[in-house]
Amino acid sequence: MRKHIFVVATVILGLVALRTEAQDVTGPARALADSQIRAWIADPMVIDAVKAQNAKHAGLTQAEIEGLDQQWRSETGASSQPLIDSVLNNALSRHLRELKANGRGLFTEIFVMDNKGLNVGQSDITSDYWQGDEDKWQKTYGAGPDAIHISEVELDESSQTFQTQISLPVLDPATGAVIGAITVGVDAEVLTQ
Repeated sequence: MRKHIFVVATVILGLVALRTEAQDVTGPARALADSQIRAWIADPMVIDAVKAQNAKHAGLTQAEIEGLDQQWRSETGASSQPLIDSVLNNALSRHLRELKANGRGLFTEIFVMDNKGLNVGQSDITSDYWQGDEDKWQKTYGAGPDAIHISEVELDESSQTFQTQISLPVLDPATGAVIGAITVGVDAEVLTQ
């Protein structure tokens, strides 16, 4: 019993120490945004994919967006996933998976959203398709070309790591207009090492 209590206490103290270290991620997150993520969103592949989806979804109503989001959510546990597959199997998603893999454990997820907050490409399945009601999209897409949103550090239950999300607007290089957004999940412990 004592050994069990000691192990639990050690794990808790380790998580508390990690949480304390991981809380101060703003500086390193901004540096990562400037050194890598801004280059990613300037890539013509990203720009073209966002523009194409913006054109495709130009006429969507809010009810249709919510219907697509509901379809996505229902597909996450289903054997047939046509909407999810259409996003996960596109060229941009393959590219984002490569970026994630090249991060050697730094990146936990990467996804790009259109001008409505719908996923254009992603490295991993997200729990929902529409991000437009969340800070990651609202505080970047809706905040202008210089916006950056760095989320609070939170424990990710599936990986048991503390993570933050760095979100930036995607810009049309010809006009400087905001056309979408990117969110990059980052392992806070790796980021602050």
